Amino acid sequence: MPTKTSELLAAAAPPTVALVRTIGDDQLDLPTPCADYTVRGLLNHVYDVAVNFQRLAARQEADWSAKTDHVAEPGWRDRFAAETAQLVAAWDDPASEEGVVPGMGLSRSTVGLMGVVDLVVHGWDLARATGQPYEPARECVAAVHGFLDEMGPMGRQMGAFGPEVPVDADRSELDRLLGRAGRDPAWTR
Repeated sequence: MPTKTSELLAAAAPPTVALVRTIGDDQLDLPTPCADYTVRGLLNHVYDVAVNFQRLAARQEADWSAKTDHVAEPGWRDRFAAETAQLVAAWDDPASEEGVVPGMGLSRSTVGLMGVVDLVVHGWDLARATGQPYEPARECVAAVHGFLDEMGPMGRQMGAFGPEVPVDADRSELDRLLGRAGRDPAWTR
Protein backbone atom coordinates (compact mmCIF):
# COMPACT_ATOMS: atom_id res chain seq x y z
CA MET A 1 0.00 0.00 0.00
CA PRO A 2 1.34 3.47 -0.84
CA THR A 3 2.36 5.51 2.15
CA LYS A 4 3.79 8.58 0.45
CA THR A 5 1.28 11.41 0.27
CA SER A 6 1.84 12.02 -3.45
CA GLU A 7 1.15 8.34 -4.20
CA LEU A 8 -2.10 8.44 -2.23
CA LEU A 9 -3.11 11.71 -3.90
CA ALA A 10 -2.26 10.18 -7.29
CA ALA A 11 -4.62 7.30 -6.47
CA ALA A 12 -7.36 9.56 -5.04
CA ALA A 13 -7.38 12.13 -7.84
CA PRO A 14 -8.47 10.17 -10.95
CA PRO A 15 -11.91 9.03 -9.71
CA THR A 16 -12.69 12.52 -8.40
CA VAL A 17 -11.43 14.29 -11.53
CA ALA A 18 -13.41 11.89 -13.73
CA LEU A 19 -16.51 12.52 -11.63
CA VAL A 20 -16.10 16.31 -11.77
CA ARG A 21 -15.93 16.11 -15.57
CA THR A 22 -19.42 14.52 -15.62
CA ILE A 23 -21.14 17.16 -13.48
CA GLY A 24 -23.52 19.23 -15.56
CA ASP A 25 -24.11 22.93 -15.12
CA ASP A 26 -27.75 22.05 -14.39
CA GLN A 27 -26.59 20.12 -11.29
CA LEU A 28 -24.66 22.94 -9.60
CA ASP A 29 -27.48 23.99 -7.27
CA LEU A 30 -28.27 20.48 -6.00
CA PRO A 31 -27.84 19.71 -2.29
CA THR A 32 -25.02 17.39 -1.17
CA PRO A 33 -24.53 15.06 1.81
CA CYS A 34 -22.10 17.71 3.09
CA ALA A 35 -24.92 19.84 4.46
CA ASP A 36 -23.01 23.13 4.30
CA TYR A 37 -22.60 22.93 0.53
CA THR A 38 -24.48 22.71 -2.73
CA VAL A 39 -22.70 20.97 -5.60
CA ARG A 40 -21.33 24.37 -6.69
CA GLY A 41 -20.10 25.20 -3.21
CA LEU A 42 -18.49 21.81 -2.76
CA LEU A 43 -16.79 21.99 -6.16
CA ASN A 44 -15.39 25.40 -5.21
CA HIS A 45 -14.22 24.00 -1.86
CA VAL A 46 -12.46 21.00 -3.43
CA TYR A 47 -10.88 23.31 -6.02
CA ASP A 48 -9.60 25.52 -3.16
CA VAL A 49 -8.27 22.41 -1.41
CA ALA A 50 -6.28 21.50 -4.54
CA VAL A 51 -4.79 25.01 -4.75
CA ASN A 52 -4.14 25.60 -1.05
CA PHE A 53 -2.67 22.18 -0.38
CA GLN A 54 -0.17 22.86 -3.17
CA ARG A 55 0.86 25.92 -1.21
CA LEU A 56 1.13 23.93 2.02
CA ALA A 57 3.33 21.35 0.28
CA ALA A 58 5.62 24.18 -0.84
CA ARG A 59 5.79 25.54 2.74
CA GLN A 60 3.72 28.59 1.85
CA GLU A 61 0.69 29.91 3.67
CA ALA A 62 -2.69 28.75 2.47
CA ASP A 63 -5.32 31.39 1.77
CA TRP A 64 -8.80 30.14 2.62
CA SER A 65 -10.29 33.64 2.63
CA ALA A 66 -10.69 33.92 -1.16
CA LYS A 67 -14.16 32.71 -2.09
CA THR A 68 -13.82 32.48 -5.86
CA ASP A 69 -16.66 30.87 -7.80
CA HIS A 70 -14.35 28.72 -9.90
CA VAL A 71 -17.23 26.95 -11.63
CA ALA A 72 -18.53 30.27 -13.00
CA GLU A 73 -15.40 30.52 -15.16
CA PRO A 74 -15.19 28.76 -18.54
CA GLY A 75 -13.07 25.61 -18.56
CA TRP A 76 -13.39 24.96 -14.83
CA ARG A 77 -13.44 21.17 -15.25
CA ASP A 78 -10.11 21.19 -17.10
CA ARG A 79 -8.63 23.66 -14.62
CA PHE A 80 -9.72 21.43 -11.72
CA ALA A 81 -7.96 18.49 -13.39
CA ALA A 82 -4.81 20.60 -13.86
CA GLU A 83 -4.83 21.89 -10.27
CA THR A 84 -5.29 18.35 -8.98
CA ALA A 85 -2.34 17.14 -11.07
CA GLN A 86 -0.26 20.01 -9.66
CA LEU A 87 -1.37 19.00 -6.15
CA VAL A 88 0.02 15.50 -6.70
CA ALA A 89 3.27 16.93 -8.08
CA ALA A 90 3.65 19.37 -5.18
CA TRP A 91 3.50 16.55 -2.63
CA ASP A 92 6.00 14.48 -4.62
CA ASP A 93 8.82 16.68 -3.26
CA PRO A 94 10.23 14.77 -0.24
CA ALA A 95 10.54 18.05 1.70
CA SER A 96 6.75 18.46 1.55
CA GLU A 97 6.34 15.78 4.23
CA GLU A 98 9.11 16.89 6.59
CA GLY A 99 8.37 18.82 9.75
CA VAL A 100 5.29 20.53 11.13
CA VAL A 101 2.95 23.02 9.46
CA PRO A 102 3.22 26.35 11.33
CA GLY A 103 -0.04 27.53 12.78
CA MET A 104 -1.57 24.08 12.55
CA GLY A 105 0.79 22.14 14.79
CA LEU A 106 0.34 19.05 12.64
CA SER A 107 2.94 17.02 10.81
CA ARG A 108 3.16 17.77 7.12
CA SER A 109 2.32 14.15 6.29
CA THR A 110 -0.90 14.44 8.33
CA VAL A 111 -1.79 17.66 6.52
CA GLY A 112 -1.09 16.00 3.19
CA LEU A 113 -3.50 13.22 4.10
CA MET A 114 -6.18 15.86 4.61
CA GLY A 115 -6.04 16.40 0.85
CA VAL A 116 -6.67 12.69 0.31
CA VAL A 117 -9.59 12.84 2.77
CA ASP A 118 -11.12 15.77 0.88
CA LEU A 119 -10.79 14.10 -2.52
CA VAL A 120 -12.28 10.81 -1.29
CA VAL A 121 -15.07 12.01 0.99
CA HIS A 122 -16.09 15.01 -1.09
CA GLY A 123 -15.75 12.92 -4.25
CA TRP A 124 -18.39 10.63 -2.77
CA ASP A 125 -20.50 13.66 -1.73
CA LEU A 126 -20.47 14.97 -5.29
CA ALA A 127 -21.22 11.56 -6.77
CA ARG A 128 -24.14 10.98 -4.44
CA ALA A 129 -25.54 14.46 -5.07
CA THR A 130 -25.38 14.08 -8.86
CA GLY A 131 -26.32 10.40 -9.12
CA GLN A 132 -22.97 9.35 -10.56
CA PRO A 133 -20.97 6.21 -9.76
CA TYR A 134 -17.85 6.70 -7.63
CA GLU A 135 -15.29 4.15 -6.55
CA PRO A 136 -12.21 5.51 -4.78
CA ALA A 137 -9.00 3.49 -4.72
CA ARG A 138 -8.90 0.90 -1.93
CA GLU A 139 -5.58 2.20 -0.67
CA CYS A 140 -7.11 5.66 -0.28
CA VAL A 141 -10.07 4.29 1.68
CA ALA A 142 -7.61 2.49 3.98
CA ALA A 143 -5.51 5.67 4.37
CA VAL A 144 -8.58 7.73 5.27
CA HIS A 145 -9.58 5.12 7.87
CA GLY A 146 -6.07 5.52 9.33
CA PHE A 147 -6.42 9.31 9.27
CA LEU A 148 -9.74 9.08 11.10
CA ASP A 149 -8.19 6.79 13.71
CA GLU A 150 -5.67 9.51 14.48
CA MET A 151 -7.49 12.75 13.70
CA GLY A 152 -11.22 11.96 13.75
CA PRO A 153 -11.99 13.27 17.25
CA MET A 154 -10.09 16.51 16.71
CA GLY A 155 -11.64 16.90 13.25
CA ARG A 156 -15.09 16.49 14.76
CA GLN A 157 -14.34 19.15 17.38
CA MET A 158 -13.23 21.53 14.63
CA GLY A 159 -16.33 20.83 12.53
CA ALA A 160 -14.50 19.02 9.72
CA PHE A 161 -16.55 15.85 10.33
CA GLY A 162 -20.10 15.43 11.51
CA PRO A 163 -21.12 13.01 14.23
CA GLU A 164 -20.43 9.40 13.33
CA VAL A 165 -23.27 7.63 11.54
CA PRO A 166 -23.72 4.00 12.62
CA VAL A 167 -22.99 1.62 9.74
CA ASP A 168 -23.37 -2.16 9.96
CA ALA A 169 -20.10 -4.11 10.08
CA ASP A 170 -21.08 -6.10 6.98
CA ARG A 171 -21.20 -2.95 4.81
CA SER A 172 -18.35 -2.00 2.47
CA GLU A 173 -15.14 -0.38 3.67
CA LEU A 174 -16.22 2.80 1.91
CA ASP A 175 -19.62 2.82 3.64
CA ARG A 176 -17.95 2.32 7.03
CA LEU A 177 -15.50 5.10 6.23
CA LEU A 178 -18.32 7.44 5.27
CA GLY A 179 -20.12 6.71 8.54
CA ARG A 180 -16.95 7.49 10.46
CA ALA A 181 -16.64 10.78 8.54
CA GLY A 182 -20.20 11.75 9.49
CA ARG A 183 -21.89 10.73 6.25
CA ASP A 184 -24.93 8.51 5.87
CA PRO A 185 -24.07 6.07 3.05
CA ALA A 186 -27.81 5.84 2.30
CA TRP A 187 -28.16 9.63 1.80
CA THR A 188 -30.51 10.74 -0.95
CA ARG A 189 -31.72 14.16 -2.04
